[in-house]
Amino acid sequence: MRPRLNQLTTFLERNSLRKLVYYVATTLDGFIAGPDGGDPSAQSFFPVTSDLIKFITTEFPETLPAPAREAMGIDGPGDVFDTVLEGRVSYEIGLAAGLDDAYPHLRHLVFSTTLSTVTGSNIEIVTGDVLDRVRNLKAEEGNDIWLVGGGKLAHSLLPEIDRLVIKQNPAVIGSGIPMFDGPFEPTVFTAVHARLLESGVRVVTLDRA
Repeated sequence: MRPRLNQLTTFLERNSLRKLVYYVATTLDGFIAGPDGGDPSAQSFFPVTSDLIKFITTEFPETLPAPAREAMGIDGPGDVFDTVLEGRVSYEIGLAAGLDDAYPHLRHLVFSTTLSTVTGSNIEIVTGDVLDRVRNLKAEEGNDIWLVGGGKLAHSLLPEIDRLVIKQNPAVIGSGIPMFDGPFEPTVFTAVHARLLESGVRVVTLDRA
């Protein structure tokens, strides 16, 4: 097991009940992708800097896709997450990059009302009640559950999101895919940890109030 290197990991370990965690990169104005909804990691407003890579590989290596983990010599199960949830559009970004399952090291669920099959043999497709499925997942034994996105799924799951881990980039883009894409639904979270990386990315952890 890797040594624990900073306060964030220690904080997460102290709070051991299984949680649904929306771990995502955003702009200052709250967008997780540009207006075209494409791969945000390829955009100038979400630069992949060396300090960000170090942060991810130290704290959340299981959130790296399989090719990146292989290139970095990372293997084994995740320390924080053992399950990943994503919507159809997020899943199809991986497909466009040639990955039928970007996270084979995690239990992988794709939520969609239109997909009936996927090429990733170990992926579960959820077509029914998203809240009910997630409540059942949270009742099971295991590590925390990582919500990738997108914005529509995140809004649908808002009643069950326990924690936000936001990698806030110092950029404003004006329009795009919002972090929560849905009707007006005020929900209060409380900041419990913050860390500023050298590149200007601010990682903020917030728990449901």
